[in-house]
Amino acid sequence: MGIRASHGFRVIGLISGTSIDGIDVAAADLHAEEDAVVLTPLGELDVPYPEPLREALLAALPPNPCTAGELTRLDTGVGQAFADAAARGAEELAGGTADLVASLGQTVFHWVEAGHVRGTLQLGQPAWIAERTGLPVLADLRARDVAAGGHGAPLASTLDQLWLRGLAQDTGRPVAALNLGGIANITVVADGEPAVAYDTGPANALLDLAAHRVTGRRSDVDGRLALGGSVRSDLLGRLLADPYFAAAPPKSTGKEHFNETYLDAALAGLAPVEPADLLATLTELTAVTVADQCVRHGVAIVIASGGGIRNPAVMTALARHLPSAVLKTSDDLGLPGAGKEAYLTALLGWLTWCGVPGSVPSATGARGPRLLGALVPGAGPLILPAPLGGTVTRLRVAEKAR
Repeated sequence: MGIRASHGFRVIGLISGTSIDGIDVAAADLHAEEDAVVLTPLGELDVPYPEPLREALLAALPPNPCTAGELTRLDTGVGQAFADAAARGAEELAGGTADLVASLGQTVFHWVEAGHVRGTLQLGQPAWIAERTGLPVLADLRARDVAAGGHGAPLASTLDQLWLRGLAQDTGRPVAALNLGGIANITVVADGEPAVAYDTGPANALLDLAAHRVTGRRSDVDGRLALGGSVRSDLLGRLLADPYFAAAPPKSTGKEHFNETYLDAALAGLAPVEPADLLATLTELTAVTVADQCVRHGVAIVIASGGGIRNPAVMTALARHLPSAVLKTSDDLGLPGAGKEAYLTALLGWLTWCGVPGSVPSATGARGPRLLGALVPGAGPLILPAPLGGTVTRLRVAEKAR
C-alpha cells in the first residue's frame, strides 16, 4: 500500500555526539512521496557548549564518579544549551517557523553488560527546549529500542538504509555509511537484505584524549601529529586484543569503555611511546577496525561523515586499508556531512510525528520496529497529524529551492 498523504513538516534536529564538542543543529523540510521520504536540507549550525558546561560533562563521564546532584545540574545545563541552539536553528535556518524539534540529547552513559544494553542515559531536559521555542519536542529517542531488546544504536541505520538502498541496487554491491564521531559506526546496505549497523570501535574518542594529554588541545588538528609519527605495533596489538572488536553484531559501545583507563592499560609496561607515535597508532586502530568490518561485508563504496572526515590522517589510513573500495563523503551525495547526525535526528522526529516506526531491528537487535521517543507539548495542545499509513522504503535528499 502506498503512502496516502504528503505529511510535509519542518523539523529542527539536535544532537551532541560522544566527542562532546557542542551541539549539532539542522533544519529540514520533510514530506512523503509514494513510498519515499524526501528530505530538503535547510542548513546546519555547530553551537559550542559553554566551556564550563563542557568541562563538567567531561568530568562526569566514566570512569569518573558522578552524583545525582551533578547529573541534575548537567541535565538542566544541557537542556538550556539545547534550547538556545534550537531557537537559533528555528530563526537562522528555518525562517522562524518549524513544526517540531527532535533532540537526541547528550549521551553520558550507555549501559552494556555481556553484549546486551540494559539502559542508556541522554541528558538535555526537553522541557527547556519546549519552553524556549514554543514547539513540541521529541526526545529520549533511544530508550524504546532498548526496552524492546535493542541497543538503541546506531540509530543512523534508519537514515542510511533508506538513503543508500538505491545505490546498493544500482551497483549490485553492498554500500556502507560510516560515521566517524567519538565512536565509529557503520551501516551496511545490500540489495535485498536487511541493513546491518553497529559500532566498530573508537574514532575520535581516544584520538582526542591522547591529543589533549600531549598537546593540551582538544584534538590533533589536521592530524599533524599522527602524520608525523609511526605505528607502534606492540601498542596496536594490545589495543586490537580488546574483545569488543571480535564480538558479533549487533553491538554498541562508548566512552564508558574506550576511555582513559582503557588507554592506560594498553600502555602499561610498554617502552615509552612518543606523542606522534601514539597518535599514529590510535589513528591506525580506527582505520583497521573500520576497514576490517567493511571488508567482512564485501563493501564496494564507503560514504563517510562526522568530525573524523576532517582529519587527513584518518582518511588517508582508511583509504590505505580499503584499496578495493571507493571512499566518498556524504557531501558527495548531497547530504552535508557536518550536519548528517542532526539531519538524522530531524528524520527520526518526522517519522514518529507521522506515526512511522523509526528503528531498524536488523541493526539494533530489537524484537521489532518501534515508534521512538517521548513527546513534550509546546506552547499549545499536542495535536499529532493522522498516521502516514503505508511504508517508507527510501529517502531522497533534495536541493533547497533557491
